[in-house]
Amino acid sequence: MSHADSAPSSITAARYHDLMVPNYAPADFVPVRGRGARVWTTDGRELIDFGGGIAVNSLGHCHPALVEALHEQAQQLWHVSNVVTNVPALALADALCQATFAERVFFCNSGAEANEAALKLARRRAAMVHGADKHEIISFSDSFHGRTLFTVSVGGQPKYAEHFGPLPGGIRHLPYNDAAALEAAVSDRTCAVIVEPIRGEGGVVPADPAFLAAARRACEAHDALLIFDEVQSGVGRTGSLYAYTQSPVVPDILTTAKGLGGGFPIGGMLTTAAIAEHLPVGSHGTTFGGNPLGCAVARRVLDIVNEPGFLATVGEKGAAMAQAVARMGRQHGVFEAVRGQGMLLGGVTAPAWRGRARDIVAAGHEAGVWCLVAGGDVVRFAPPLVLDDDEMREGLERLDRALAGLR
Repeated sequence: MSHADSAPSSITAARYHDLMVPNYAPADFVPVRGRGARVWTTDGRELIDFGGGIAVNSLGHCHPALVEALHEQAQQLWHVSNVVTNVPALALADALCQATFAERVFFCNSGAEANEAALKLARRRAAMVHGADKHEIISFSDSFHGRTLFTVSVGGQPKYAEHFGPLPGGIRHLPYNDAAALEAAVSDRTCAVIVEPIRGEGGVVPADPAFLAAARRACEAHDALLIFDEVQSGVGRTGSLYAYTQSPVVPDILTTAKGLGGGFPIGGMLTTAAIAEHLPVGSHGTTFGGNPLGCAVARRVLDIVNEPGFLATVGEKGAAMAQAVARMGRQHGVFEAVRGQGMLLGGVTAPAWRGRARDIVAAGHEAGVWCLVAGGDVVRFAPPLVLDDDEMREGLERLDRALAGLR
């Protein structure tokens, strides 16, 4: 039975080039329906989703509890703007504060907006407390923090900022995981250090504990804020609610999005009460951020994910997937290693396949498994956290066939 009957026959992937701004290069299939980790396309194909909408579909496609939460809220209140608060936003903020170091939350619509808010807060606090000279932001090469002009400048991947100049200044990029370079660079001019506990788009590279500890020491020594970008690593993805809890280091600000809404657009910036005081009324805002629909869905996601049993299962499934991908990668000469944590994994291409991660992903599409890239040399796996045994087994079998065909 086809699951594509709801899609007009005229809608194909080729129509993208007639209708859309050409800033993406979409795959040659158009999903129209999903359940769990399976999606069906306009031409009747079925794929196992090992990409999770770029680590967004934390509970898979159309999870019944999220459908219920959205349906219930949709019959009550959709949008109120920021001139009033609303019950779902306050309930979600309370749940996040109870579950993390945070005491205050700012809601927005995406990870880029969450990072924009964090960086603006860091600069504003530094200017108010120390003066305008304390404005330098330290980030790391090959990081990714969003596509606004500010966040793309902070991200440290020049290809994303090309031809968009002049770019915001006062930003310095250092080698990721180089604790000595970090401690040497932070000064009294530094207002913030922003780091991904697991560098996602830049190759799925976990931060060394010593590197994060060095960041914490340097920030404390110079009264700079430590910002953890957990847009991709958060909400259970690594086997804990947020990756920072797997080390002794606690940030001053944490950004979250992607998996928080389980597919509904929502982002958040979490911080302490003392730091939050530096964003007073009128200093920052968003029309849609904290809307009742997104917050109601995200609260249900958090209720499900933030259970010890659930998080333990994520770690177990992630370890099993990592072992399987590493084994078949070595067997077929495609991957030389698999790195990451929980269910955020990266297959590092073998020398013969350097720069060809997209070719491997395309072969997976043909075999019926949907993966992602994380740069030219890494195939990324970020499946739904609820991936069941049958979906994992079948997805891995399809991946094995794809890799065998490449060999």
